Amino acid sequence: MAFLKLNRQKLKENYTFLDQLFKERNITWGVVSKLLCGNTIYLKEVLDLGVEEIHDSRIGNLKKIKKLNPDVQTVYIKPPSKLNIPKIIEFADVSFNTEIYTIKMLSEEAKRQNKIHKIVIMIEMGDLREGVLGEDLLQFYQEVFSLPNIKISGIGTNLNCLSGVMPTQDKLIQLSLYKQLIEAKFNIEIPWVSGGTSVAIPLMLKNARPMAVNHFRVGEALFFGKDLFTSETIEGMHNDVFTLYSEIIEITEKPNNPIGELGENVAGNTYEINEDTDLSETSLRAILDVGLLDMQPQYLIPVNPDITIVDASSDMMVIDISDSKKEYKVGDIVTFKLQYMGALYLLNSDYIEKIVE
Repeated sequence: MAFLKLNRQKLKENYTFLDQLFKERNITWGVVSKLLCGNTIYLKEVLDLGVEEIHDSRIGNLKKIKKLNPDVQTVYIKPPSKLNIPKIIEFADVSFNTEIYTIKMLSEEAKRQNKIHKIVIMIEMGDLREGVLGEDLLQFYQEVFSLPNIKISGIGTNLNCLSGVMPTQDKLIQLSLYKQLIEAKFNIEIPWVSGGTSVAIPLMLKNARPMAVNHFRVGEALFFGKDLFTSETIEGMHNDVFTLYSEIIEITEKPNNPIGELGENVAGNTYEINEDTDLSETSLRAILDVGLLDMQPQYLIPVNPDITIVDASSDMMVIDISDSKKEYKVGDIVTFKLQYMGALYLLNSDYIEKIVE
């Protein structure tokens, strides 16, 4: 049976690296836990690190977090839907918002629950996902800052999440200027300028972060140690907090190309044979007990560099072990490092056991 393993020590070392990085620069930060898909075992591991703030995009996950640690500050990181508002007030201390209509409903529900709900106003900075347009920001702020039971804790933006727009120094300076405009116009203080995510960490390492950007939301860098500008691992961090283990259930020398009339496979793809292909070529293939129900093969990285992933069906994945220096037999375990999306699929699968090393 395939299973996913989290390495506690490597997670702790990544967390310590980031925590020191932020504290040295007087930056507050929270862990983005949506990758964990509400897995209680792994959420507990994160909370045991001493995390004071958790960000997630699923109310059910925030509910679990509050049950594990009622004192941790929970942040709902996408614009709330109308049907979710009672639960958001109950389980999220903070939410990210872009619609006056929604904030008014949050205000009414917070009053009913006798709570003060904090909000961050998200600003559109070019990535074209959620955010208030810059030219509308002052009017937007004016309409919401006096609503009862609502406290505006900051402004923020999301970059590199949809269109791939990078958080350059210029972009973050622009975000800082919005803070100055609001504070000057309304004679108030904006505590958070939440412009930092994993992708902005390289700017901070180069001391290119505008000082006003004082809040980060970090997920991918914590779990994968990745520099999202270069795709390399940040020096001093680990890229293998998660490892997938999958068992070999068949090994056979087989032709490299299918034999017979070809149609679409289970994933909707059609195999094409090149006219110059030598149909007599074969390779030593192994079948693993993990498939498309659990993962996407393009996001898996074999720990053994001599292994090649061929393809996968719903419940099985085929690998080519012809060039492997290590000899495999049925029942052996093959291990994979993961990219972010690879871990996300696996963590969202109930068929993959999750354990801690």
